[in-house]
Amino acid sequence: MSAATATGELGATGRAVKTNIPKRLDRLPWSRWHWLVVIGLGITWILDGFEVTLVGSIASALTDKHTLALTTHQASSAGTFYLAGAVAGALFFGYLTDRVGRKKLFMVTLGVYLLFTVATAFSWNFASFAAFRVLAGSGIGGEYAAINSAIDELIPARVRGRVALAINGSWWVGAAGSALASYALLNWMSASIGWRLGFGVGATLALCILAIRRFIPESPRWLLTHGRADEAEQVVREIEAEVEKTAGPLPEPEDAPIEVEQREHIGFVSIAKYVVKEYPARGVLGLSLMTGQAFLYNAIFFTYTLVLTDFMGVSKTKAGLFLIPFAVGNFFGPLVLGPLFDSIGRKAMISFTYITSGVLLIITGQLFVHHVVSATTMTICWSVIFFFASAGASAAYLTVSELFPMEVRAMAIALFYSVGTGFAILSPTLFGALIATKSRTNVDYGYLLGAALIVGAGLVAVFLAVNAERRSLEDIARPLTARQRPADTAAAPARAR
Repeated sequence: MSAATATGELGATGRAVKTNIPKRLDRLPWSRWHWLVVIGLGITWILDGFEVTLVGSIASALTDKHTLALTTHQASSAGTFYLAGAVAGALFFGYLTDRVGRKKLFMVTLGVYLLFTVATAFSWNFASFAAFRVLAGSGIGGEYAAINSAIDELIPARVRGRVALAINGSWWVGAAGSALASYALLNWMSASIGWRLGFGVGATLALCILAIRRFIPESPRWLLTHGRADEAEQVVREIEAEVEKTAGPLPEPEDAPIEVEQREHIGFVSIAKYVVKEYPARGVLGLSLMTGQAFLYNAIFFTYTLVLTDFMGVSKTKAGLFLIPFAVGNFFGPLVLGPLFDSIGRKAMISFTYITSGVLLIITGQLFVHHVVSATTMTICWSVIFFFASAGASAAYLTVSELFPMEVRAMAIALFYSVGTGFAILSPTLFGALIATKSRTNVDYGYLLGAALIVGAGLVAVFLAVNAERRSLEDIARPLTARQRPADTAAAPARAR
């Protein structure tokens, strides 16, 4: 069951090998080992959800004179600083993820987050708080590239969609936990201490994740294309042995091997030329999906408690509780709709979830302007909207991670995340300014802008989304180093746009 065999040919850049490693990974039955991967890597989204929601939940409390005495504008801008760090971190660590490997980077990025989350708890004014949020955000931004790359490359193709959506949806488990924690911390102890302890909880969770990740291997796909075929073979054999403990003997992969040329590094110029030439429409698709969901989430989520307190009279200490049903809708969206992305398909489900959530947002905005909704009914409306939006947003991360060649996967994730989030980076500040006007109509203008972006992204998906369901990553996008296409790509061309 050899994975990679040297052909004896030496190109200008390295040794060519024939390998069936991708097919061997895709044919594995679901096992305890896959659960380890999901827990060890996917729990990052729980951590990120906890972190982001904590800041949103305590935003109103941070304006109190006994805490940091921030203005409403400063409190809402804290989200912008976090996102700025995430954008920079995604680009920097995304580059390193493709260059030095998935495993090294998902340990480093979590360590960066851990360090500066602890530092945030010791902030003494707005400047220090903002600086530590930037640095903590850089660690989480780097996680997006390293983790999404590793998950896609280790999870079998037939369930990649539902697993990726469920993992991204787990963000909201952290969100709900943070809402409960913030309520307890702000109501059961002094506000001046409670908000600081909240960041300590996030740091403790990160420390536990570091311990689990030690047991997750490097991506064999990455090893294979970086001159380490023997190590890739060893990792796959170990994975197969672990899976066989619960699944029994494994069948031989049916498809013909692919021939790849091993290179330690691939230059940015080569990457850029290849992607622009082969996949221009995929670039438009990825940018549209990431921008639409980033603006919607960042604008609304970072300022939701401010809407409740400033327009609906909700207590600052209780505002975080309204995020719990909101988080429930977001969590169950990917969980319930995720399997449909593997059965009905990516194109239909992405366009449906994006357009539906945008239309519902327009309706909810009008109800808000005309004082039809209370804090409770507004929360119900948000829960329904984001039941669909959460599945769509999770699918956006899946899309940009599976539609580009293996060698540039982490950089593609980082680039589209950074550009999409970059467009939306000022959305929390914008919404904070709109909320500060005390005008419901002005706030609704922000909602309409978010709806326009997400509906527009859904329409782009109608025309440009790729039918990637149940297909191997190498069939969807041929590796840059491949010397020949997989045998079955005649029926499903690798250059699918």
